[in-house]
Amino acid sequence: MSNLASAHAPLFDPLRLDGKTWPVKALFVLLGTGFLALSSQISVPMVPVPVTMQTFAVTMIGVVYGWRLGVATILAWLAEGVMGLPVLANGAGGLAHFAGPTAGYLAAFPLVGGLAGWLAQRGWTGDRVILSFSAHFAANMLCLVLGAAWLATLIGFEQAIALGAAPFVLGAALKSALAAAVLKAVQRYAQKPKDLI
Repeated sequence: MSNLASAHAPLFDPLRLDGKTWPVKALFVLLGTGFLALSSQISVPMVPVPVTMQTFAVTMIGVVYGWRLGVATILAWLAEGVMGLPVLANGAGGLAHFAGPTAGYLAAFPLVGGLAGWLAQRGWTGDRVILSFSAHFAANMLCLVLGAAWLATLIGFEQAIALGAAPFVLGAALKSALAAAVLKAVQRYAQKPKDLI
């Protein structure tokens, strides 16, 4: 029954991307990769993994674009990074970053954006602030689990938890709260009646 209820619930689509043509969607993918690249430059250096606004951007892209276009956008951004474009944390790029300490986090990003977007399509966003926060926090925790799992293969389990997961939990909660607040504002703006000219 819950599947039927969610099928009739209006989807969160503030940009009205669902009905857009593929060239318009391609433009949004390009804009999204730019947003992801900019968010990667907001960084606090830490070893072996820096704190960035990437997970905030990844979950927001998943929610605002919808999980399918969101995942496509995140994959395009990662492809730019593989090609050496300076779109990763601190202006980095190149294949080496996909085999080093941050590789697990990078590989997790499409899943993270997809999860946040999938939950949003089931009503976990907008005015439902607690569910919205929970969607973003769950996606952030998935990123930490997958990232730390890869990191553990390089530096051991205890070090991976101490350096690659535990220091990021508070930041994940704060970014999730920020995302929920932004999406509540977006929902209110999208629902506001537009003045006729």
